[in-house]
Parts: sequence; structure tokens; C-alpha cells
Amino acid sequence: MSLLDDEALWRSSVVANCAMNRERGLASYSRELGIELALKSGMRWVDLCCGTGKALAEAAREDVTIIGVDLVDHHVAARPGLSFVVAPVDEWEPDALVDLVTCVHGLHYVGDKLGLLERAASWLAPGGRLVANFDVAGVRRADGTPFGRALTKALRDNGFVYDNRNRRISFTGEGQPQLPFTYLGADDKAGPNYTGQPAVHSCYEL
Repeated sequence: MSLLDDEALWRSSVVANCAMNRERGLASYSRELGIELALKSGMRWVDLCCGTGKALAEAAREDVTIIGVDLVDHHVAARPGLSFVVAPVDEWEPDALVDLVTCVHGLHYVGDKLGLLERAASWLAPGGRLVANFDVAGVRRADGTPFGRALTKALRDNGFVYDNRNRRISFTGEGQPQLPFTYLGADDKAGPNYTGQPAVHSCYEL
């Protein structure tokens, strides 16, 4: 199996795929992530792999801060309380702690999925929450086999909650998780995952 580094992966046609719900509206966040987006005044929300940002525009108002991050520069117009960053989510960092981090079906296309989960959890303010679609089958050993319980145990031991039925992962509160995996590279020829869209396998050593 030939593994791609980050720069090669960002150029992959699989990662640039626009069919994976890039035009999603705000209602889809409740459906896909199982949360109600009740933004309180002063809240800071980061949405990774935000697509066009249509959902964020629906939620935008002056008394909250919403930042959408995506590799592709194809966003709706910014407005008060809403801004966009064009950057790989693997590299971007917020300039302050945030109250909510979401990622709707974006992790399927990220190389170092576990590294991004660690980093995103570290951005949370006290009481903050990270919620994302995540499929443990997308994390593999160097030989392409899944980690199985070794992965789910490591996630639990580091404070993550994994919902296997709905393929969601969450983390609540401040934290600096350190998962015991070394990232090796990504396989963009993994084929469709449970969404029916081509996805990326992320390979690690334990």
C-alpha cells in the first residue's frame, strides 16, 4: 500500500470531493451530530471542513463568533459574527479557546485523523465540547488492518466518547489527550465508507 503525505493528500481528488454534503444547512448538524446548536451570547464555535458555510451563515449573529475552516475556497459571504479560513484543518489553530468544535463528515478526508482529534480537544474552553462524525474503520495499521478495540480503548482512556452505532466521537471540557499512535500516512484509494462516498484511510503504528 502506497501512503500519501499531507501535501499529496490535499491534492487528491478524493479530498477535493464536493459531493459529501458541502451545501448542508443548519438542521443537518442536529441530524448528523446528534446535538442541538443553541448558541449563547459570547460563544465561540469552530466548524472544521465547513463546506460552503451555508449552515454557519444561518446561525451567524453579532454576539457570537463562528469560524468555518475548509481546504476549498468556496464559501458563502461572510457576515457579522462569521468568518472563514481557507487552510488544511490539519495545520490550522484558533487564536483563543473555543466553546464548540464540530466536524460534519470531514474527518473521512483527513490524513492524521487522531492528531486532529487531539488538537481540537485541546482548543476547548472549560465546559466546551467537540463533536464529529468519525469511523474507527478509517484508522488502520500499516498493513491495512483495523485496530479494533485497541483504538476504541485508547480513545476512552483519553476522555473521548465514541458512539459506534452512529459513528460519532465527542470530547467535553478542557483536555490534552495524547493517543499512543504514530501517524504513517494516508491511503486515498480506500474506496467508499459507510456514507457511500470515497474516503481516506489513515495509517498508524501503535
